[in-house]
Formats: sequence, C-alpha cells, structure tokens
Amino acid sequence: MSIYKRFCKETVDENGRLLDIEFNYPNNFNFGYDVVDKIAEETPDKKAMVWCNTENEEHIFSFADISLMSNKVASVLLDGGIKRGDKVIVALKRHYEYWFLAVALHKIGAVMIPVTHMLTADDFIYRLDASKAVAVIATPFNDVPKHVTEAVARGGYNLKLWTVQQDIPGFRNLTKEMEAASPLAKRIETVVTDPMVLYFTSGTTGYPKGVMHDFSYPLAHIVTAAYWQQAEDNGLHFTVSETGWAKASWGKIYGQWLVGSAVMVFDFDNFDPRQLATVINRYGVTSFCAPPTIYRYLVKKGVPEMPSLRHTATAGEYLNPEIFRLFKEKTGLELHEGYGQTETTLLAANFKGMKAVDGSLGVSSPQYDVRLIAKDGSIPKPGEIGEIVVVPRDGKKPIGIFTAYLGNDEMYKEVWRDGVYHTGDSAWLDENGAFWFNGRFDDIIKSGGFRIGPGEIEDILITHPAVMECSVIGVPDPLRGQAIKAIIVLAEGYEPSHKLDKEIKDYCNSRLADYKWIRIVEFTEAMPKTISGKIRKAEQRKAAEN
Repeated sequence: MSIYKRFCKETVDENGRLLDIEFNYPNNFNFGYDVVDKIAEETPDKKAMVWCNTENEEHIFSFADISLMSNKVASVLLDGGIKRGDKVIVALKRHYEYWFLAVALHKIGAVMIPVTHMLTADDFIYRLDASKAVAVIATPFNDVPKHVTEAVARGGYNLKLWTVQQDIPGFRNLTKEMEAASPLAKRIETVVTDPMVLYFTSGTTGYPKGVMHDFSYPLAHIVTAAYWQQAEDNGLHFTVSETGWAKASWGKIYGQWLVGSAVMVFDFDNFDPRQLATVINRYGVTSFCAPPTIYRYLVKKGVPEMPSLRHTATAGEYLNPEIFRLFKEKTGLELHEGYGQTETTLLAANFKGMKAVDGSLGVSSPQYDVRLIAKDGSIPKPGEIGEIVVVPRDGKKPIGIFTAYLGNDEMYKEVWRDGVYHTGDSAWLDENGAFWFNGRFDDIIKSGGFRIGPGEIEDILITHPAVMECSVIGVPDPLRGQAIKAIIVLAEGYEPSHKLDKEIKDYCNSRLADYKWIRIVEFTEAMPKTISGKIRKAEQRKAAEN
C-alpha cells in the first residue's frame, strides 16, 4: 500500500475517479522523516530516483540512498550553522544533490528557497534582501557562482556559500562534505505550520512575490500525482522542470514519492525532443508531465514512439486543440490538462476516471471548493466569464494553499478578501462543470512555461536613454505560447530603426535572465491610457492579436 494512504482517506467511484479526500496527519508531520525515512525503513531498496544527464552519466537511487544522503547533508548544514527557520537559497538546476538537499532542509526545519540558475546578480540581490537568507547553495555551472559572488560583494551579505561537484573559490563543496559527514543522529522536531518552502513568483508590477508554504504542502500534492499525473506505485514519473520552479514540487518529489513512484530526472540545458524521447524509452517512463511548449516541439518535430508511457499531462499555458489531437493521433494517449498556481496545488484537472476534454482545465479538484465569481459578486451562468476562486470549507484555509506573501500582509489580505482566495484568473464553465481558461485579470506573461511579470522587464527597459515610455506585453507565439513584446515611445532625438531595435534588445536582454528576453520591439507615438493615466495593456494585447 502506498504510504500516502496513511495520511488521507479517499472516496472513489467505480471508474477510479476521486470523489472526496480527507487528510489526517500529525502536528509534527515532516516529509523527510515521515515519508522518505519511513519508506526507506520499510522498503529500503524501493527505487526513488533515476538520474541521467547529456554526458551519459547515470545514477539510480533507492529510498535508503535518499534517506542516508539527506541525513548526511543535514549534518553538514547543521555543522555549518544552518538551523530551524533559517532561509536557504537553492540554485541547483537538475543536479541529483537537489533531492538530498531538499529532504535535508526539511529535516532540520530550514526554509528552502528554490531559484532558477538563470538569475542575474540583480535577481539574487533582490531575493537575498527580501528573504534575509543566510546561505546560498549553487550549481558550479552557467556562471551562477559568479553571479552569486557579485551579489554578495555588492550587497555586503555575510552568507554561507556552498556549491556541488566542483571546487569553486569562495564556496564550500557540499558534495565532498556530505560524503565525509556522519548521518543526522536524531529527529529534529518541527511543526506542520512551520514555513517549509518559499517560491518567488512574478507579479504584474515590481519584482516577484515571495510565496510561503508550510509542512503540510507535500501532502496536498497527493491528488496532483495520483489522480492528475497518474503516477503509479513502482512506476517512473517524469515531469520536465528545472528545480527552481514550483513545477518541480508538483512533479519531481512530493506527490510522486508519496504514491510510491520513482522520479525520472534528466539533467540537460538545451531541450531536444528526440533526446527527451530517448530518455523516456531507455528507462521505461510510465507517466509524463510537461508544459505545452514541450508538446508543441514534439508534435512539430515528429512524435517518436514511446511505448512505456501510459499517462500524459500538461499545464502552465494555452495549448492549441490541434496539438492535443496530433499528440493523441501519434501516441494513442490523451493529454490531461490541469490548473493551479505557485500559491496553490492542483485546483482543477482532467482527472483519472474521466474522459479528458481537449483544451479544458478540467473540473474542480475534490480537495477544494473551486468556483467562479463575477465582478459584481454573482455566480456566472454557464458560458459566462468569472474569476476562479477557492472557497474554504468550514471556514478553514485548505491544505496546499499558501500561508503568506513574504513581507506583504496587505497583498495576502487582498487575495483573501471576502473570505475566499482570489486567483486573479478568469474562466468560464460549460454545462458539464468543466473550466475553460479565459485569461489573467492582470498582465502576467506566460512564455515557454515561465511566468513573467512585465514590471521586471519595464524597470530595465526604461533605463535605456532612447526609451521615454514603455509597456511590455505577451503576444501569441506558436512555440512559446507567448513571446515578450516591448512597446516603446521614444525620447526626443531618437528615430525608429532596425539598428535601434537591436540596440534596445541587446541592452535589455544582457541584463535579463534568458527566459525574460524581449523578442519583439514596436515603436509607437503614444500609449493607449485610462483616464487615470494607466496604460491599457489589454488594448495593446488585443491589437497585437489582430
């Protein structure tokens, strides 16, 4: 029996569709001890992770391996002065040390802050200032140590710095230290309401928001893994995501291990659809989840045979119905779309036991009471647009919904106004109760699976001397879902030209993480604005689509 059944009671119908789920867990529940260590104790040889990279290195880890190595890392962290409640920034790409470290941080009660390796020094400075992190643990690759070192020098931080696999000046080598360390001797007590993980997610203005989840968060991903991704006990699940994004928590550790599935990890930098299919076939991946961008590339390049796959899922951005059709035509597999946010776990999906509807977000998760509310507070009729909200049952915050915005109580109160959680996303319901995504009520851009706030780019764009005024929007793109477009009013003395277009792109993109790069520049005489002077981005997006 999968270990997750010890922490919840499920009600399912004759087709295996989940109807209801009730959680039951102790006040000191800790994923590291109560899931990883318990599986290792009862079935030490059970496969936990299959890891490979583009250099044909391979490692297969059992739960006993994960338990031991996480205990060793925990000792290294404690000896290094990391304690319960401390915040630790983790930029480890897809290196297998991430899984040892994540479990270790949970065991000692420290707060893990996963970030992408694509961050610039400015990005690190913002996150360090906002979080007051005491340590950074970084990949030795992609100039990440250089960016961290620059951030430390400019910010004057007193940080503990580790890297993995290689000796880097100014950094301790976590890989070497964990191999030599003695395992953690005894359980460190934590409380389920303690902060466990902090993700920075883009907002419409300014810099990313810090989204905090507590120690119950892993349990909330049981439904994600078991009933949407359909990861199986003794199966092998592969979610395509770098560890710096919340998608990794959704598909590369918590729910999958709770249901007894091993996770497939392919450590790569540049996506190659055939390479991805080779990994799936070589290791016999049974369930697969990826952002729409991946499926677009697979279909465009020709979907290879992947006979071991039994379930496929997608989420994160709009996917054309034609891609659903072509993928099913080539593989015989339905794509099960799902929906949620960094602030939540899975809110709606095409679940196990129901026929997937192409293009639909699916139905409300039995874990939550998900509804639509119109702007006037009324309930929209089928086909009418409303905002997706989560209504607490019995007045209690549901498991898996975030506990705070870092340092911003007012914003937290705003999204919880009137006693319900407001997602800021709009949708409509069909007559079968399925949600269909309409768009953000705000201006978030979703490009290539990444969530990007226009303000992050506009803040840099406006510093170019040729830019008098600017607006950044997402526009339809056949591969990325959305491409980033900059609309610019030029300062006096400048004229539109291909040369200036390139100069502005180069200026901004050299200061931005790769996934935030401006792809399109449009020069305009004036911006459409509201009476109060705000730029009408919705109008700009509509014009770009026509």
